Amino acid sequence: MLRDATAKSIKPEDKPLPDGTVAGLRLLPTKVKGRGQWKLRYVSPTTSKRRDIGFGVYPEVSIHEARRLGTEARQLIASSVDPLEERERLKVKAKLEDQVLTFEAAAHKVHNDLKDGWKNLKHSQQWINTLTTYVFPSIGSKPLGDITVNDIAEVLRPIWLTKPETASRVKQRIHQVMEWSCAQGLRVGNPVDGVKHLLPKQPSAAVRVEHHPAMPWRLIPEFVADHIGTPTKVSPALLLFVVLTAVRSGEARHAKWSEFDLKKQVWVIPDSRMKTGITHRVPLADQTVALLDGLRKQNPRSQLVFPSPKAGGALTDMALTSLLRKHKAPSDVPGRVATAHGFRSSFRDWASENEYPQNLAEAALSHQIKNAVERAYHRTDLVEQRRQMMQTWADFVLGKN
Repeated sequence: MLRDATAKSIKPEDKPLPDGTVAGLRLLPTKVKGRGQWKLRYVSPTTSKRRDIGFGVYPEVSIHEARRLGTEARQLIASSVDPLEERERLKVKAKLEDQVLTFEAAAHKVHNDLKDGWKNLKHSQQWINTLTTYVFPSIGSKPLGDITVNDIAEVLRPIWLTKPETASRVKQRIHQVMEWSCAQGLRVGNPVDGVKHLLPKQPSAAVRVEHHPAMPWRLIPEFVADHIGTPTKVSPALLLFVVLTAVRSGEARHAKWSEFDLKKQVWVIPDSRMKTGITHRVPLADQTVALLDGLRKQNPRSQLVFPSPKAGGALTDMALTSLLRKHKAPSDVPGRVATAHGFRSSFRDWASENEYPQNLAEAALSHQIKNAVERAYHRTDLVEQRRQMMQTWADFVLGKN
């Protein structure tokens, strides 16, 4: 058992002195005679790796105190807690408790924690931007522990009925921040849970859904003939491609040549770029292949099928929006110009009115089957069955039937 007489005589060249009472506790020599560094060597219960935790310097930390600290560390290890990890956790907790953390500061911490898990940069920006716009002006500077149900209700009230979708997103994001604060021990109870008792009932989702203005499908051939024709520029080519394939504009804008097999006339969109997170195969009509052949000759060195002529990267959302506005594309919503996304609805209406089976049309749009049981047994994407449908659609769009 280590005694003070031995500890006081420790020299820089000596070997570590074991305590003999607490397993792994040792006094390591320093550059100064009679002074040693207390260390406990142990195997981490969380990583199974060997680690050392320090307890300070002898004689400031006595043998008795080092044994007490070593015993507490061994008790943590016996409870499957790594003492170094526990020490760090307590430091973070103490630091947070010393600060008066405001809602805005907490929101930025939560955003930083979450953003790496989001695939979409736009969603990451929207998450913090909605709080910046609708929440921070009211309660951003308020300490987390002082925020009440009434505070949150007052934040949501101005947009609760007029912008119900936005209000629901804001509420959900406030809830995330407050849940984080509860988990950190900065407050007890999430005040968002009681907001429903202070606000009126929102209109049902069925009432408030706003559809993308879509061009009536019978008008598409004339619009294409008058305003697109055989496109040589990137934006009109992209619009025609979106119409012919019935894909989402984002999936088309970021399309790469490596995803296409023009001989087999198929485009495979990887799961990382699909809204559903599932790989989607698109059968290509003859006219679509011809369009792609022309684009390949125009930009033989580009990895992107539709590169921005100026920036070099993918075209932005506004490329198609500007084009449709320029040509005043008619839509099914009075006073509104048709949107690129709306052509998916146009295709769906065409498929229904031409009596194509629902499962083919839904598969073409990469819509997920809502019924979980049916989805479990549905193991084909019907790509070959869809091929004839997409060819007939292309023939219609380009005025061949």
